[in-house]
Amino acid sequence: MIRTIRTALAAAVVTAATAFSALPLAAAEKLDLGTLSSYLNQLKTAEASFTQISNDGTLDTGHLWISRPGKMRFEYDPPNGATVMARNGAVEIYDPKSNVGPETYALNRTPLSIVLAPNVDLGRANMVVGHGFDGTSTVVSAQDPEHPDYGRIDLFFTGNPVELRKWVVVDGAGAKTTVILGEMETGHDLPSRLFLLPDKSPSRNR
Repeated sequence: MIRTIRTALAAAVVTAATAFSALPLAAAEKLDLGTLSSYLNQLKTAEASFTQISNDGTLDTGHLWISRPGKMRFEYDPPNGATVMARNGAVEIYDPKSNVGPETYALNRTPLSIVLAPNVDLGRANMVVGHGFDGTSTVVSAQDPEHPDYGRIDLFFTGNPVELRKWVVVDGAGAKTTVILGEMETGHDLPSRLFLLPDKSPSRNR
């Protein structure tokens, strides 16, 4: 289970794929990198349910919150029950089944840092290694230009309006983890307690 969560964040938001077929015709066009960078930079807060499909086919669900720059919180539903937080330049994985402290990783060692950066610039040299259109979504494959060995993240955007709908994380070993988000709520204040230690934070209140 810890390996599954690490994969999702070591390399790393969207309605389910069934919603893609209902997109209006006007949305069915490739979006340029400048538009997508502007969208991510304007995305200050967001929350949504999510479904995670791991490389081995394991399925997990939960809820996540984003506070840009630098913060994200995943709460996994039972029986997983883990909490994963990005904050203070680190990614922390809290396993309720473990009696030891959290596993901690540097945020800048994961492709998640691309989305949470203070200034997202998809036009940066060698950051985007793929930019295409799959018939419903603009797909951008991005990596840390200085550390491509950390893996990449494939971001799926729809248009009219622009929204980040899904990501696929590919780690350094080639393992893939897909995260699909439910309807996102954006632009509202998030309580600071969401980014405290899990044992000091209230459970989510939706």
